[in-house]
Amino acid sequence: MEFGFTLKPDHPLERVVSLTKLAEQCGFTHGWVFDSHVLWKEPYVLLTLMAQNSTRLRLGTCVTNPATREPSVTASTLAVLQILSKGRMDLGIGRGDSARRVLGKKPTTLDDLEAATVAIRDLCEGRAVTYDGTDLKLDWAEPYDLPVWIAGYGPKALAISGRIADGAVIQIADPSLVRWCVGLLREGTRAAKRDASEVKVMVAAPAHVGRKADVRERVRWFPALVSNHVVDLVRRYGEQGLPADLTSYVRNRPGYDYKHHAESGSSNAGFVDDESVDRFCVTGEVAEQVEKLHALAEAGMSQFNLYLMSGDEERQLEAYGTDIIPKLRGLLAGTTV
Repeated sequence: MEFGFTLKPDHPLERVVSLTKLAEQCGFTHGWVFDSHVLWKEPYVLLTLMAQNSTRLRLGTCVTNPATREPSVTASTLAVLQILSKGRMDLGIGRGDSARRVLGKKPTTLDDLEAATVAIRDLCEGRAVTYDGTDLKLDWAEPYDLPVWIAGYGPKALAISGRIADGAVIQIADPSLVRWCVGLLREGTRAAKRDASEVKVMVAAPAHVGRKADVRERVRWFPALVSNHVVDLVRRYGEQGLPADLTSYVRNRPGYDYKHHAESGSSNAGFVDDESVDRFCVTGEVAEQVEKLHALAEAGMSQFNLYLMSGDEERQLEAYGTDIIPKLRGLLAGTTV
């Protein structure tokens, strides 16, 4: 199993550097940054700092989108970062939630997401593309591979991941829902005549070590964040086409204020019950977290991406490095507990 961490880009630059160094020391394999340039700091500047202050971490956006940033710009930026990091960059990409909505715009379409993702990877890896009717090539790009991770929960998004991605980002830590998403993903790989092992599964969610009753308020923001995507799914597919344990908790959602997006203690989370917090996040003492991560691996997870934005960030990294990562590092996706 691999372990990643995601930073919300609201830290002082010096702390971004110190958290990156600590995470690498603690055995994390991937470092990710949210991309919502109005709400928080520009992620590619932070990724540059992270690349300069690490030697092994793979680094990337979790996640960018193809509408806020024109795809050739993203490809060019990543190609430079590949040179700087000696090939340690990944692309995490989705339709766009907060980055688009705070601009008063809708997320992009899945068709645009697929076309842009293919173009970004090809350009960054030095291949010529025809995008939007124009022939393009980054002649200076060095020949590093760019692993692509696509974020999404729904059947169509996961079908795209199965068709073109190296990894799927599933932003929820409920083993039963991860298993449902992985089933849709595997349908996509079969339809594309790809082996299931070609597409890794990342589970992205906050984790906080401590008594469940003591830490729930720190991470209650996360099911509220997920609710934005669930509401979109219900509009597209209807509740009858989706698992009830994914959709039922949003029925009484009053709304969402993106000014308090991914914010611990946010009023956005007032409608979220304790059961949803426990299902969607990874909480509890070390033994409880190890048990849940085992269950997520059994459901198909190959990387756990710890959303590191609920306070005590250094202590959480150290707890994982000392007590959790060593117990799970050799665990394979699909392993039965």
